[in-house]
Amino acid sequence: MIRAAILVVSSKIADGQEEDKGKAALVQLVESIPASLASYDVVPDERQAIRDRLVSLCESGTADVVLTVGGTGVRPTDVVPEVTREVAEKEIPGIGEVMRLESLKKVQTAMLSRGTAGIRGRTVIVNLPGSPRGARENLAVVLPVLEHTVD
Repeated sequence: MIRAAILVVSSKIADGQEEDKGKAALVQLVESIPASLASYDVVPDERQAIRDRLVSLCESGTADVVLTVGGTGVRPTDVVPEVTREVAEKEIPGIGEVMRLESLKKVQTAMLSRGTAGIRGRTVIVNLPGSPRGARENLAVVLPVLEHTVD
């Protein structure tokens, strides 16, 4: 069974200004893979905080897959794809491309998503959009390849 970590990137949730309304849906999403939830963390939209947690999750060996949620858009604070590229030893750009392609069939703003994927050590990192629905739809698109990659 895949061991998955969820890393929500949101300053408002991390600072307690906003409730983490998507947590239940994200946990359910991981369980539907099927996967076990290795960890669930929230970090602010800050490069170093995102980087530190990604590196820790990858190097600890506790997760086969890290699913980042949020921070993939075009706002100045959206830096998750850049940080993913920094920490990954190998980028898997096709994952981001296919997620955008499929999402574009449903919503025009999908072309603004900049999510990508990569591998650090033996851990796969996948950037998902911030909305629970978008995260679920994007993960469904890449799930068959994700299982193969982890194997």
